[in-house]
Amino acid sequence: MLTGTILLQALLLGYLLGSVPFGLFFTRLSGAGDIRSVGSGNIGATNVLRTGKKWAAAATLLCDGAKGAAAVLAARAMLPPGAEVFAALGAVLGHLFPVWLRFKGGKGVATFLGVCLALYWPVGLCVAGIWLGAAFIWRISSLSALIAIALSSFLFLLFHRDSYAALALLLSALIYTMHRENIRRLIRGEEPRIGAKAKSANAESPD
Repeated sequence: MLTGTILLQALLLGYLLGSVPFGLFFTRLSGAGDIRSVGSGNIGATNVLRTGKKWAAAATLLCDGAKGAAAVLAARAMLPPGAEVFAALGAVLGHLFPVWLRFKGGKGVATFLGVCLALYWPVGLCVAGIWLGAAFIWRISSLSALIAIALSSFLFLLFHRDSYAALALLLSALIYTMHRENIRRLIRGEEPRIGAKAKSANAESPD
């Protein structure tokens, strides 16, 4: 049975793991300075790529996904069944609003993918495949991420994982809110394509 104490423990566990700012760490390690002063100021992998340090962007993408997966797996190992849902929520919230960076984090795409993979790997692979496929077709990072995330809840339902579908719907709403500027630029046809320089230094990354 999930008590209030267990739910709080799961949320806190997820939040602490999710709030680790890997983008900030890897950018500084690469010698590119503070990622918060680059491009959109976002700590996600897409903005890290704007520094020109491809290895740092790849490491950020991998670790941001891994922390989401770690939150789910740790909750499964240490807490009663069902707690992993709240750990997953905490992980994405931690990435979006890390206390260490005055609650200004990334946009949660990579962490969301890690969460999906750990919750139920077939759905995680489907989400990743849709993300990559859409990126290949349209060459717009934010659009491909938003398409994949929008379909995640349906995919969990397809595999009869109802509680995970409800979580995915909530997280999708949060991530779409964080992407509101990207969505406005997509509507205007101004969102930069993958590999192209943003028209403005303030262009926001999708993760």
